[in-house]
Amino acid sequence: MSRKNKIRDSVADRVFQVVVVVIVTIITLTCILPIINILASSLSSANANNANAVTFWPIEITLDAYKSVVTNGALIRSMFFSIYITILTVAITLVMTILCAYPLSHRDLVGKSILWPFIMFTMYFGGGMIPSYLLLNSLKLLNTEWCLVLPGAISTYNMILMRTYFSSIPDALRESATIDGANDFVTLTRIMLPLSKSMLATIALFYAVGRWNAVTDGMIYINEPEKYILQVRLKNIILNAQGLDELMAEGANMEFSLNTTQMRCATLMFSLIPVLIVYPFLQKYFVKGVMIGSVKG
Repeated sequence: MSRKNKIRDSVADRVFQVVVVVIVTIITLTCILPIINILASSLSSANANNANAVTFWPIEITLDAYKSVVTNGALIRSMFFSIYITILTVAITLVMTILCAYPLSHRDLVGKSILWPFIMFTMYFGGGMIPSYLLLNSLKLLNTEWCLVLPGAISTYNMILMRTYFSSIPDALRESATIDGANDFVTLTRIMLPLSKSMLATIALFYAVGRWNAVTDGMIYINEPEKYILQVRLKNIILNAQGLDELMAEGANMEFSLNTTQMRCATLMFSLIPVLIVYPFLQKYFVKGVMIGSVKG
């Protein structure tokens, strides 16, 4: 009986692994194939795109669309402004997350049981779009970079991950530092943060991708075209004929033929460049940080 059970378990495990591989493969292809199609369309000629002949391999490869994109001053300006906003957001949100998570990781924090429900409340309920707009307007922050940074200066979810990670670090390290005369600031900067590099990289990636992909606040709080973030311009190009016409005019001035699909795909790939550059360097920390921060504590 035990031998049959072992065989059955082995077969069941194999079937489960096959099912998991199939599901993961389907999900992976669902994510990758659209990007490959967009890349192929952006590199294909206008005639190939007009004929709808492009699938996952470029036809009549050309860089005309990318030449039009990189010579568009508005897009380049929005790209650098978005990079600046993303870096500023990551810096501020990491500081705020650490300053909130570290005290809450102490088991003997006075008033922790009273403070915690108020923090959790912000995870499920927000002030709303109109009150947020009125608040930023009264603070004279509209049409500035701060209206894109300060409203999301901390994420409760990311703070909980950081707090859980801090709690997983043995208390003996803190106690030994206290015995040696270290205060809380020294303990945090010299002991806790160096041991939390994987979680810091994970949270930084969460904040960076969230800020980079955000478009709603840029549409609502920024009304000056010279301060548009890249995602707002990208939305205008994809959905607004006027924005696309302005971009294609650059190609007309350079005397080559462009297609609307070709231009939209090139602009989409252009917006993915910073994420594709940064993510490989943080990937090894990302997996480790998520697993530790979500399981321990």
